[in-house]
Amino acid sequence: MSKLFFRYGAMNSGKTTALLQVAHNYEERGQKVIIVKSAVDTKGNEQVVSRLGVSRDADIVLNPEQDLRSLLHERYPDNSDGSHSIDCILIDEAQFLTPDQVDQALQIAVMDLIPVLAYGIRTDFQTLSFPGSKRLMEVAHALEEMKTICRCGRKAIFNARLKDGAVIREGSQVMIDGSDARYEARCARCYLEG
Repeated sequence: MSKLFFRYGAMNSGKTTALLQVAHNYEERGQKVIIVKSAVDTKGNEQVVSRLGVSRDADIVLNPEQDLRSLLHERYPDNSDGSHSIDCILIDEAQFLTPDQVDQALQIAVMDLIPVLAYGIRTDFQTLSFPGSKRLMEVAHALEEMKTICRCGRKAIFNARLKDGAVIREGSQVMIDGSDARYEARCARCYLEG
């Protein structure tokens, strides 16, 4: 049985790097991987970009109003023998998916028997769930935390939004790193101390 996996962690926990490594591992074995990126994530435009500098083009840049499963079947039809032409779906910045798109990812895993690995952060800079992450926490078969450390050395679980060196506690939920803000992974203590 194929599953929907949610691999989550604070900023700089290596989520995109891990996604690109998984893609490489599948492709090294001659298997077909589809990389999906939310159009909400404007960093890198149509590329999936790791902070380490590794990048590659996304196969699907998904707008919030698009149906992931329908789009997948439209662009990558089954083989003539009825088998799937795809071996794995990898989703970067999965927190930006809509709850419906998460349900569509679950349908791909369960109904189409294609494993789906979604990578993203759980909460925003105010420690509130992103709708996509919340739904993934509710329906994913497996949850895996990817760890990183705070500047103090403790495990980081929050994402502090910074502007001019100060922690910002108000604003829109989505502000892409580098546009008007920067983010830093922090432990609960450093986050609360701000």
